[in-house]
Amino acid sequence: MMVKEEKAMAVSEESADSRGPIPLLKPHFVLVHGIGGGAWCWYKIRCLMENSGYKVSCIDLKSAGIDHSHADSVLSFDDYNQPLMDFLSAVPENEQVILVGHSAGGLSVTEACHKFAKKIHLAVYVAATMLKLGFLTDEDLKHGVPDLSEFGDVYQLGFGLGQDKPPTSALVKKEFQRKIIYHLSPHEDSTLASMLLRPGPILALTSASFAEDGEVEKVPRVYIRTSQDHVMKAEQQEAMIKRWPPLSVYELDSDHSPFFSTPFLLFGLLVKAAAVDFGCNLTNPPSLL
Repeated sequence: MMVKEEKAMAVSEESADSRGPIPLLKPHFVLVHGIGGGAWCWYKIRCLMENSGYKVSCIDLKSAGIDHSHADSVLSFDDYNQPLMDFLSAVPENEQVILVGHSAGGLSVTEACHKFAKKIHLAVYVAATMLKLGFLTDEDLKHGVPDLSEFGDVYQLGFGLGQDKPPTSALVKKEFQRKIIYHLSPHEDSTLASMLLRPGPILALTSASFAEDGEVEKVPRVYIRTSQDHVMKAEQQEAMIKRWPPLSVYELDSDHSPFFSTPFLLFGLLVKAAAVDFGCNLTNPPSLL
């Protein structure tokens, strides 16, 4: 389907899963940022959703956004992802959320699906790491970890365990941020990001792994690809989709940050995925036609 100057393509769509998801009278979207980001990344999407009557929660993971922890002190994925686990623990047993993860936030979404499957109506991966069991093999790392070596020495690294140990945190240097992460985004958004991005706990993230328990397969998944992504490259996204096929795949003509570069289309696809693919009872979902 085409929307004037921006493109959103439904690659494949299938019916709701056999779990028979609970219709959501008032959909609750929970948005999870990627490495270095924070709840602030979603400000455009949150505004669009709340103005349209949807409930939205944006999570700051540990050491991100306004959380006071330092990335070099966050050494395990469980520690990093605890804010999301705490949030979902507090969701009433008779309620479900639509969980959305961007970039490395996909790992947070996957862990949540393993642990809180009954509370998640739909999981959406936006240019995100989508690995069923996390990082267990070299192939997982190849597909799920961005390779920015073509751009040169792009990372500012932290060594919380000592200079002779692997780095514990990473942040793309300011001079590379727009070129790599936000090259199609408005300059005011990339400027905002340059002021708010924080080092992310790279050691904790690359240690993420999940036990096979069957619960994760109970949650319907959607993947939103970003066709002009310099971070999570097209071949990486495609490899993860093929290895662990979601029910639906969409594509945005976007850089790695569609919440900045194509916010209206991203908003529309998020609501469409919930309303059309999985039968949420949404009021006046936006039209993409």
